[in-house]
Amino acid sequence: MAPSLEEPEPVQDVLNNPLKARPQLVAPEPEHCPGPESESAGKADSCAGCPNQAICASAPKGPDPDIPLISERLSGVKHKILVLSGKGGVGKSTFTSLLAHAFATNDDMTIGIMDTDICGPSIPKMMGVESETIHISNTGWSPVWVADNLGVMSIQFMLPNRDDAVIWRGPKKNGLIKQFLKEVEWGNMDFLLVDTPPGTSDEHLSVNSFLKESGIDGAVMVTTPQEVALLDVRKEIDFCKKAGIRVLGLVENMSGFVCPKCTHESQIFKATTGGGAALAKEMNIPFLGEVPLDPRIGMACDYGESFFDAYPDSPACKALKRVVRGVATEIGLDAQQVLPDD
Repeated sequence: MAPSLEEPEPVQDVLNNPLKARPQLVAPEPEHCPGPESESAGKADSCAGCPNQAICASAPKGPDPDIPLISERLSGVKHKILVLSGKGGVGKSTFTSLLAHAFATNDDMTIGIMDTDICGPSIPKMMGVESETIHISNTGWSPVWVADNLGVMSIQFMLPNRDDAVIWRGPKKNGLIKQFLKEVEWGNMDFLLVDTPPGTSDEHLSVNSFLKESGIDGAVMVTTPQEVALLDVRKEIDFCKKAGIRVLGLVENMSGFVCPKCTHESQIFKATTGGGAALAKEMNIPFLGEVPLDPRIGMACDYGESFFDAYPDSPACKALKRVVRGVATEIGLDAQQVLPDD
């Protein structure tokens, strides 16, 4: 007989209360139990004599009191966009950094990146600010500014040594994400891009819970052409549907290799099932475009430089600009005002 998972918690309970651990009861819930997470848990007449009474009475109840504070802190941020995948290694962080640089080419806009990949924070390296630290003032934590209109917040800025591992359980990760939203002085921004780790677990639930009241414009899905990546992206899209997060569109990253010399394109990761375009059609979400492999993107990220400034006429840069305009259109903005044609 095949092994089975523990009986899962109801999905809606997890989405509605993602940061609360269900009380660990020592005995089955008796008849007429008000429920271990209800306001009357441990206090109702039916709780008298129940072995779980003290546990239920001490369990946290009600909404998170910090949510209104987070909403107030983010009141100056016009648009909040999540970058998701479900699959590791598809280039979410690279894509987030490129997306931020693309938006920031418009000097009239201010962009922020919040790095919620707690165990693998690579955004600071890609943005060229890995050695910076966080400045704390009376108004809160200041983002690390890459340029006059582009700021970043990441746990990397808080590590004593750049190679220190972050070995944390879920609650501590959730607490830091809350601090990034509650303590950081994001100020007036046009876009806040949230880079996420692979999966559909703690960090994703936390971000969705903390940002729900202040409003999330939606999520951009990143995939590569092969079915192994698409398999997990389907799960991430399903997570968004269940969590009520709008999917702004799907981007196929590493879609062919473009030779920097002759610009000829070769298919390195061949799409065996139709790639990102087919998946977008299957899931009924917008397809934002294909971004080709270009070794100069990797070099730009390693050196913390802007690929857009260095190679503005490259096929990858042109493809990314089309993605940016597509995202702008999906959230109801004038694409030409967000990123005017050259």
